[in-house]
Amino acid sequence: MREVFIRALSGILYVAFLLLAIFSWENSYLILILVFGGMCLYEYLKLVHIKSFLPYVLLVSLTLIFCYFKLFKEVTLVFLSITIMTNLYLIKNLIRPSERYITVSQKYIYLLFYIIGGFVFTILLPSYQGEYTSYLVASVFALIWINDTFAFIVGKSIGKHKLLERISPKKTVEGFLGGLVFSCIASIFIYKFTKLLSIQLWITVAVVTSVFGTLGDLIQSQLKRQAGVKDSGQLMPGHGGIYDRLDSIIFASPFIYLFLIVLEYVS
Repeated sequence: MREVFIRALSGILYVAFLLLAIFSWENSYLILILVFGGMCLYEYLKLVHIKSFLPYVLLVSLTLIFCYFKLFKEVTLVFLSITIMTNLYLIKNLIRPSERYITVSQKYIYLLFYIIGGFVFTILLPSYQGEYTSYLVASVFALIWINDTFAFIVGKSIGKHKLLERISPKKTVEGFLGGLVFSCIASIFIYKFTKLLSIQLWITVAVVTSVFGTLGDLIQSQLKRQAGVKDSGQLMPGHGGIYDRLDSIIFASPFIYLFLIVLEYVS
């Protein structure tokens, strides 16, 4: 009972801090995600056995360039393209691993584009049109949480078919589909509450968030399995580290950002 209480309390505090930052002002969201990014980077560096201060300098520098000063829009698109390609390679490696352990060069490529790129586009997500929209990013986080929650509930209740057993033995196909369906249902209520996008587009965002959020969770599980650890950290009692909490959003956000800017360009 005590463990359940501690897990619930740490989860509530995490959500409360995040929503407070999102609905305060743009810079408060940027600062909090940057702090989370530093914590997540620390946990990632421990997983892949890198000891260097340079990654933190890169995280701060790229965040300032792309998210605060918002310079070089064309370069932002190039950075997005490489981030997407890196993530697609990670998906390929998840399905058909080409090696048992990642190389040193891969560690740094993942660091720059998968981790730092993920945080950059998580920060840029609510400003994809140029103006900060708090309800957009809050809705995406809500979809992530709903997907995770119902994937766990459905998987625990009726899950029989393993999703990717060699990486995450507890994840099931039924759980994945349950998370996807409830995310789509939630997106209908988000549409009625926010009216930021059409109902069809919110459902599409829910599908993108659910699919790529799940893949992000599996990719982090693969890295932890290679490192021989259960959690990336112990900062949040009952939840693991910050990387454990944000693995879905940092992987999904570049794909959601790409979808939204393509939609903006087409419309």
